[in-house]
Amino acid sequence: MKTLKDLFEHQLKDLYSAEEQLINALPKMVENAKDEKLKKAFTDHLEETKGHKRRLEEVCDELGIDPFGETCKAMQGLIKEAESFLKEDMTDAVKNAGIIGEAQRVEHYEISGYGTVCTYAEELGYNDIAKKLKKTLDEEYGSDDKLKKLAKDRLNEKAM
Repeated sequence: MKTLKDLFEHQLKDLYSAEEQLINALPKMVENAKDEKLKKAFTDHLEETKGHKRRLEEVCDELGIDPFGETCKAMQGLIKEAESFLKEDMTDAVKNAGIIGEAQRVEHYEISGYGTVCTYAEELGYNDIAKKLKKTLDEEYGSDDKLKKLAKDRLNEKAM
């Protein structure tokens, strides 16, 4: 990589890999959640994540980039950590609270990644692309807020 454009393309591919991995991982979160509102939040986020992947495909298509070719090692690690957590022996209430924590780690990683590519897109003059990426960033913030609200309003208290 020699330019900001090269780095931007690399980051887009990394996010694409992250979204693909998350699409495969979210059904396990749905399956392991022991609260109906939490299951619904993960099911809704799965659909939203599929939209994020499509949006990245559109962005890459507009830029003439093949979105494949990178493996997001950070997402691999986050998913591996979440899978390890799910194997622990715990009550359903503790599992729900912990799943939210694992999911928020993923959201925070995605927020960081999308924030970065939004900035790069703006600096490279890709204003329409920056708007598309900002939409995903806003959705990631929204997902994090929903999880935080579920935790604070009911699930963390049940785990006490």
